[in-house]
Amino acid sequence: MKLSVIIPVYRVEATLDRCVESVLNQNIANMEVILVDDGSDDACPVLCNQWQERDNRVCVIHKRNGGLSDARNAGIKRATGDYLAFVDSDDYLEPNTYLQLLPLVEDCDILEFPVEKSVNGEKIDILSLQDRTYDNMQDYWIDEEVFEHCYAWNKLYRRELFENVKFPVGRVFEDIYTLRRLLLKARCVRTTSKGLYHYCMNAKGITATAKGPELEMLLDAHLAALRHWYTPAYYMRILNTQMDVYEQTGKEPMLRFRYISPFDRSLTPMQKIKALMQDILGIKGICILNKAIHRNIYRHL
Repeated sequence: MKLSVIIPVYRVEATLDRCVESVLNQNIANMEVILVDDGSDDACPVLCNQWQERDNRVCVIHKRNGGLSDARNAGIKRATGDYLAFVDSDDYLEPNTYLQLLPLVEDCDILEFPVEKSVNGEKIDILSLQDRTYDNMQDYWIDEEVFEHCYAWNKLYRRELFENVKFPVGRVFEDIYTLRRLLLKARCVRTTSKGLYHYCMNAKGITATAKGPELEMLLDAHLAALRHWYTPAYYMRILNTQMDVYEQTGKEPMLRFRYISPFDRSLTPMQKIKALMQDILGIKGICILNKAIHRNIYRHL
């Protein structure tokens, strides 16, 4: 079994060596590491070439800048492995993570593994997972709350899943769009407690700084998933995003009203309150109220 690891590279000269070294030190011989230089204008193109000269498992693609999705797509096109993995070039892997995961992925289409999040080297959170197998994608999406961690990089994928599936170029929160499409093709997904991906959060990244247009893309991605995997709790999660979008843009809500009982046991206490308010005010009404409350709070800060 061969693994292809795709690493998009753009303006990460300070972290690239750490990332690549962590992947090459996974103790896997039958592996290719595809460095996609996305038109980086720092030292990254030279660093990529040096890694290719140093280790015959590394191959380099130099291309014009097209963004993260375009770089990943270029890597997928070049990949020859049975399974694919993605690593962002400012992150790194715990030693022997892939070595532990490869035996587990042979009988499934997607394997998800744990994540440790840090900011400036300080650990702030960890995504822990249990050893489970899913052949129903709604159970996986809802029970695991995957909509909260659709990350491309803490999963291994059977390469055939990407036939006719690409990361959407020009969009942010692209992982949600893509994972939804992959799950519609998948027959079996597993989660495991083994391995660890180190995610180094960027305080200036899109997740932390998203404004109206970016939040609209996030909402659109969740609405597409909601058509396949609806539950009251997931709907209420999307209602939160809709309120954020309205607060930023004032545009007519994209979310369509669905009655949610405030007595639904799957809801948190706050979700039950919002369900009742939605029933009374409607979606636009609750969005207007939320915006007014936030404006009043900011006024008194």
